[in-house]
Amino acid sequence: MSRLKRLHTVLTTRNSPCDIWLIAAAVALAGIGWVMVSSASIGLLENSFYYFRQHGVFLLISTLGCLFMLSVPLEVWRQNAALIFLISVALLVGVLLFGQEINGSKRWISLPGPLPSLQVSELGKIGLIFYMAMFMSRFTYDLRRRVFTMWRPIAVLALPAGLLFLAPDFGGMVVYTACVIGMLMMSGASLVLLIGSGAVLGFGAVMMVALEPYRLARWTSFLDPWADQFATGYQLTQALIAFGRGHVTGTGLGNSVQKLHYLPEAHTDFIFAVIAEELGMIGAIAIILLFTLLISRAMWIGRKAELAGHLFGAYVSYGICFVIASQAFINMAVSSGLLPTKGLTLPLISYGGSSLLVIGMMIGLLLRVDAETRQRPSRAPTPYKPRHEPRLSK
Repeated sequence: MSRLKRLHTVLTTRNSPCDIWLIAAAVALAGIGWVMVSSASIGLLENSFYYFRQHGVFLLISTLGCLFMLSVPLEVWRQNAALIFLISVALLVGVLLFGQEINGSKRWISLPGPLPSLQVSELGKIGLIFYMAMFMSRFTYDLRRRVFTMWRPIAVLALPAGLLFLAPDFGGMVVYTACVIGMLMMSGASLVLLIGSGAVLGFGAVMMVALEPYRLARWTSFLDPWADQFATGYQLTQALIAFGRGHVTGTGLGNSVQKLHYLPEAHTDFIFAVIAEELGMIGAIAIILLFTLLISRAMWIGRKAELAGHLFGAYVSYGICFVIASQAFINMAVSSGLLPTKGLTLPLISYGGSSLLVIGMMIGLLLRVDAETRQRPSRAPTPYKPRHEPRLSK
């Protein structure tokens, strides 16, 4: 028991000014991502260091975004949550009207000058989390006592999800939905209705796949990619070849063959396959463990905030946890052939300015929630109560 106590004393962050394990996991993933983006992008352009420099700039901007979110009190975001959500919805409408169409999907808005394009759906995650956290912290009583209250946030979710459907951005829809369903689960909403809602959404997803030929082709290629390995199954077969070449210890950093114009989007959507090829099973498992540490610390920060009565910060943490977890799982599952091909980046690792900026902001929010929970005294939760209460008889 004394050894366990000493180990707990070494690992705990109770007496630390911040959650050092969260920072360590985020920094480790970002560092590995910078190295792997540099490795995966070699040979794509004449200037081999272009993506190395660009990714470094994106990491710097992401760090500034993290520090900005860390410096702003959570009460500011709570009071302006509805406005931020409306702005994010307006941006999703704007990208449908004025956005760039790449690979048949409108997801980016061009910025003037040398600035990179902005992926609006990434910024929309912040607005969605703020609004849902504000709603759930205010109506905690109703969510736990009145089962049909949960339909209100699901109805709100339908607006950005519908806009993503029109883009189309099916992967973004899945991440948004997983975020809201996860937050509702953590708020204490009825599991029966959540399961029923999940079944309805699952049926809708099946119908979406069946009604669109390109989605149906992706699904059939996912089930048997080798049947059409030079067309619909090309990306997945090349990714599986990368996994096969990596074995246990990998081919060595920089020695990937699949990144040399065989595997499309090797530095973004399929960077996990390059990691598996160059670093092997050991490197792939290390990435999974780092994400597990990051997600568990985010969940622990949310739990501590909830126990202290800081409900808005708790639900913000839960929302961030489910966004990172769902996006990381989908990306790695797609690369390894467990899910159909979707255009989602691997958080903190894949190349992409918008993704890195938003993830940096999310890490800053988690650190802010942790800081306010440590510095402010605990208080009992004050859930919203119904306006009309029964009168006591005289």
